[in-house]
Amino acid sequence: MKKLVLFAFALSLMFTANAQIKTPQPSPFTKIEQQVGLTDVTLEYSRPSMKGRTIFGDLVPYGKVWRAGANKNTIVTFSDDVSVDGTTLKAGSYAIFIIPNKESWDVIFYSDTNNWGTPAKWDESKIAAKASVKVYEMPMKVETWTIGFDDLTNSSANIGFVWENTYAAVTFKVPTEQKVSASIKKVMYGPSADDYFAAAVYNLSEGKDLKQAMSWIDKAVEMTKDEPRFWFLRQQSLIHAANGDKKGAIAAAKKSLEGAKAQGNEDYIKMNQDSLKEWGAM
Repeated sequence: MKKLVLFAFALSLMFTANAQIKTPQPSPFTKIEQQVGLTDVTLEYSRPSMKGRTIFGDLVPYGKVWRAGANKNTIVTFSDDVSVDGTTLKAGSYAIFIIPNKESWDVIFYSDTNNWGTPAKWDESKIAAKASVKVYEMPMKVETWTIGFDDLTNSSANIGFVWENTYAAVTFKVPTEQKVSASIKKVMYGPSADDYFAAAVYNLSEGKDLKQAMSWIDKAVEMTKDEPRFWFLRQQSLIHAANGDKKGAIAAAKKSLEGAKAQGNEDYIKMNQDSLKEWGAM
């Protein structure tokens, strides 16, 4: 009987430990992914509701830093460098904080995202960008705190904030023109020296079409002749050797050795010297 009681007690403890009652979160989490031009932007935040309360100037006091949501930091992530009010924000993640006032808000992009709510110690050096934006009164009330992407163009968008009967937005600009121009240039002018180099090294490592590999590596070296790269020349020597062109291999190895010595790269110095000895050039 005693064993049965102990067994029943153990079962009750197990079920108590495993039992988890799920209830709705008072400020549910949401995540938005938006492409602006060619830049990926992600927004993560929790959404409190009014629930009969006065928000701005009361629940959210004027003139004080607010975390722009509930629970952990509201976080925005940019895949490229962007611009906010003339300030460059490097690609990466930022916490958004707001200092609300009746007629304007200061929207702050803060580099430390590992705070629950506002930082215990505010650090001005972590302000990556700050913009003062106008506040607009809406003719109706919005129950739940809402952040979204408004007024999308190929080169910019607004992060729009809506709650109660208030709307404000901060504009960020993305480098679409630069990215498109770079893409057009690459396509129109063909592969880069790095592309030719990578393709040649791949063919050599896989033993595939060594004549094609030689053509590619020669192209890569020609494209960088004004600023020779000793690692390019090293692969050129190996590919020429693999094609039976000892003379070309020795010439490339000597140039690679010269460049490696100039840069003080002992590994490449030794590799080139070993190959030159193997090919009877030292």
